[in-house]
Parts: sequence; structure tokens; C-alpha cells
Amino acid sequence: MIATPPVTVVMDVGPAVHQRAGLSRYTQQLATHLLAHHHDQIALTLFYNAHSGHTLPPALQNATIQTLSLGQYAWRLSVLASQAFKRPVYEQRLPPGQLYHATEHLLPYLRRPTVLTVHDLIFERYPHHHKWTNRLFLTVGMRLFVRAADQIIAVSQQTKRDLIDLYQTPATKIAVIYQGIDPNFTPAPVDAIQRVRESYSLRTPSSAQRPYLLMVGTLEPRKNHLTALRALARLKAQGRPHCLLVVGGEGWLFAPIKAQVAALGLTEDVYFTGYVPAADLPALYSGAVAVLQPTLYEGFGFPVLEAMACGTPVVCSNVSSLPEAAGNAALLVEPTNDEALAAAIQQLITEPELVAELRRQGIQRAAAFQWERCADETVAVYRHLVVVQK
Repeated sequence: MIATPPVTVVMDVGPAVHQRAGLSRYTQQLATHLLAHHHDQIALTLFYNAHSGHTLPPALQNATIQTLSLGQYAWRLSVLASQAFKRPVYEQRLPPGQLYHATEHLLPYLRRPTVLTVHDLIFERYPHHHKWTNRLFLTVGMRLFVRAADQIIAVSQQTKRDLIDLYQTPATKIAVIYQGIDPNFTPAPVDAIQRVRESYSLRTPSSAQRPYLLMVGTLEPRKNHLTALRALARLKAQGRPHCLLVVGGEGWLFAPIKAQVAALGLTEDVYFTGYVPAADLPALYSGAVAVLQPTLYEGFGFPVLEAMACGTPVVCSNVSSLPEAAGNAALLVEPTNDEALAAAIQQLITEPELVAELRRQGIQRAAAFQWERCADETVAVYRHLVVVQK
């Protein structure tokens, strides 16, 4: 029997180099699992635009790598122009391969088959929550990128629905492939929880043992911290000692929301940690009374599943991809209803049987989201596309 030769794939791993949030995690984990477990099926070359001093994570540095050295804006605008004018100017500048996989929303015009991962179309649903420059680029570019791609990977059924509804993308062109959860997300021991309490903002004598609620994610308007702040104010009015720990790097348009902390009288009750290393997140999740994600719109919902994997109850929005991620293992509320959010938190404070059941269901639910499966299904997309294009 003649062995099938590996498919030669060029993957843009720029998000793993230049970002810290969900796109970075997706790109790094997918590339890592393809390299570790699919080298007999995929010959993978990693590509990125080296427009800064950043480099690949250590786990990827031994792979086959090729870079360009263009400024960030020169790269993005020239890629957009290549699609607008259908000029394959990057065909010879990119590494050779049978197909190209764009892991973020940036796809050059190429002669070879292409795969585009679409994480969300939030800028279409909530344009006022984006900087105007980013909104303008995506408004022009995404339709071109989606139309040009031979195959699209959507990270949720919600993203697939958005592609069909907003861009009239054929359903047959879209494969929904769920992302995975790092196996490090497990319930943390008591000493690890105490260590992270002391390492971050919960370090004053009065706050050392205060129960805390947790939000994880980039600080930006669509994450809807304002509803969480108002829910916390309701809990404080009822005499609850809980505080809110907000984990994540600051994004854009967040200053007015931060100002609401003082306006609601929560200066001593809200702690902003900034960016937190991934190694500390399991203990932060595990120590929380609940993880809140009242997001207005989400493409996937990593914090929901990470919290569940750590055995922590979740209260999240009942919109976009979050019900899809949470299943029956979380409490769901309308994202702007702070009264409902406060009531759900009260349930978790006062009903230990509910907490135990959510913990059991959450761990089971999170276990279904595996990077191994994500890589397996991505390889199937590659191989199908190569066969179809022959």
C-alpha cells in the first residue's frame, strides 16, 4: 500500500507572536498539536510578520519557520490591497506549500488553496465597541477575506450563523471546529489558591480572606463589566462581603467603565490585576465563588470552560456562543440585567447543592473540549481541501 504524502501547509502564527488573548491561544495550541501528533499527515511551516521584537513561544521555536519583516500597518494594508485588486503579490514571498491557513482575520490573495479561521464577527454586531480604524479595516476586509477563502473554520455555531446571515457564506464552505481547554485547568489545591491571593490585589489584611467573584478577559466594552459592577453593588447593599477580581490586560474604550467603580461606591471592592500569566489562572479560577461572564457577544468563551474545568460555578450571558459553550452546566442570564446576575450569584452563595451539581456538570462539560480533537478536525479540513482542489 502506497503511503499518502503529507500535505504541506503554511500557517500564519502571527497571533501566537504578537497577542496574548484567545487568538494567541488558538494559534499556539493548534500549531503545537499539529507538530506533535500529525507530522505524518502534515508538513507544517510556521510563518509570521516579524514587525516587532516578539518571537514565537518556546514550544514552537524548533519548527520550520519563515518570516517577513514589514511594519504592522504595511503588512495589514498590503494584504488588504492584494485581495481588493486580486494581485498575488505574496505568492512568492510566503513559504511554498499546498495550502495556506490564516489563523486570524487577515488573508492574502494567493493562487494556492486557503483556509481562514473566523473567530467572530463582533465588529458587525457591536461596531461602536471597536476603534474606528479597526472597524473600518474589518468592514472592508472581512467580506473580501471570507469570500476569497476556499474553506472557513468557524470556532462556534454562532460564528457560522453570523457568516451565513451577514455575508451569505455558503454553509458547505464552513466547518465548525471547537477549540480546546489546556489540561492545566483543573481544581487547584488550597496552597496554590492562597498563593495567588497573596500575589495579586487580594493582599491587604481586610481582603485576605474575602470571598471573591472573578472576571477574566481583555478589558473592553463588550465584556460588559458594567453589569457585573452593578450586580456587585446590589450584593453589597444586601450586606455580602464579596469583592470582584478583574483579570485581563486593558483593551480599548474602557476608561468610562473603570470610572463607574468609584461612582458605584466600589473602590474597596473591585481589584484590577492586569494581565495574569496562564500558570496562575487555574488557582484564580479555583478560588473564586463564581466566574462571571455577562458578555454582550462572544465568539467562543474560553473563561466559561476554563472555570468549569477548575470546578468553579459560572454565571454567563444567554446570548451568542456562550450557551453553546456552557450547555446545562452554568447559570445563564440576560447580559444587561444586573438584577438577574445578582440573583444568580445569590443562588450560588446560598445553595451548596446547586454549587456541587454545577461543579460536577462543569468538569464533565469542559472535558469535551480538547485540542487533540481540534487538531484532528483541522487536518481533515486540510486533506479534504487538497483533494477537492486537485
